[in-house]
Amino acid sequence: MPPMVIDLRRTEDARDVVHRAVQALAEGCCVAFPTETDYVIAASGRRDDAANRLASIVVPRAGEPVLSLALKSADEAIDWAPRISPTGRRLARRCWPGPVSMLVPDNHLESLVHRLPEASRACVVGDGRLRLRVPGHPLLADCMRMLPGPVMLAEPESNGSLAVTAADIVSRAGSVVTLIIDDGRTQYAQPPSTIELGDRGFRVVRPGVVGEEALRRLSSLMVLFVCTGNTCRSPMAEALFRVMAAERLGCEPDEIDRHGVVVASAGLAAWGGGPASTNAVEAMREMGGNLGRHESQPLTESLVAQADVILTMTASHRAAILAQFPEAGGRLMMLSPDRRDVIDPVGGSLDTYRSCARQIHGHLTARMDTLGIEPPDA
Repeated sequence: MPPMVIDLRRTEDARDVVHRAVQALAEGCCVAFPTETDYVIAASGRRDDAANRLASIVVPRAGEPVLSLALKSADEAIDWAPRISPTGRRLARRCWPGPVSMLVPDNHLESLVHRLPEASRACVVGDGRLRLRVPGHPLLADCMRMLPGPVMLAEPESNGSLAVTAADIVSRAGSVVTLIIDDGRTQYAQPPSTIELGDRGFRVVRPGVVGEEALRRLSSLMVLFVCTGNTCRSPMAEALFRVMAAERLGCEPDEIDRHGVVVASAGLAAWGGGPASTNAVEAMREMGGNLGRHESQPLTESLVAQADVILTMTASHRAAILAQFPEAGGRLMMLSPDRRDVIDPVGGSLDTYRSCARQIHGHLTARMDTLGIEPPDA
């Protein structure tokens, strides 16, 4: 029997499509969905019969799983790969949902993969690795939220090309698929970027939508300093951190981004585009930092989402950020390891700024070993 094809573009209520797709998946059927890159065929990870059908249409790649695991969000990655590297966590948070697949080690007894049925587990584990993906299409995301358990994905190919239309699915896997959700040609119509994570970095296994240089930038450690106006304390912290990180990395302060470290600062009540205070600029000059080009900026949702570590000058700054962005709690801390507020030098003399800068430097010295900045020969 040929698969049922539902044209999402002509559907009055997408919720009906979601419910129908979820029911089919729960019953062990294979359902084709559009993603931002290609059409994939999904099946419930709780159904061995569905896993075997999916596997039958995939040409295995050496050293890789037959099927991918689709996650609801980047937060789920640690459930399947508890030892995922810091680089992997950064890429997951910044790239997902999106056109990136990650090969991660399956080497932890607490991984949820060990709870899958035997056939499903055999299909999603290959050479001790899992391939994880968080597709960006909202319909598949809605279905995954409603379906208990994980979702497995197959990407049927023909002569090395992926399926980018519903018609491609019909011609390549129509005998396996029960339902096809047609949303026209996919957004990118090219493969997702597939990377393999290592202990300290990654390598590109198959190039795709996101280029290697972009992936390098997205994998960088981002440290964000926050104060009130972003003209005194947090800019000085940013400048001093840049100097101290450069010493560890063996480069110039303005080159640390090339070595995988990004630093920024912001203020809870900052106006955009303001310069650092004159005394802050002078205090930094004396300590080897440069604030001559600093422009203040307000703290934004985007900055909070991108930062790996958010260091605040005071307890009240931390509390204010936590109240507005509770999801950042695990990445948010005071600059002072012993939770002492950094004095606010605004309106003070140059000596006041010097004292503040020394306090910041001391706190940074205590923090540097915890930030994962390693010299090139580490």
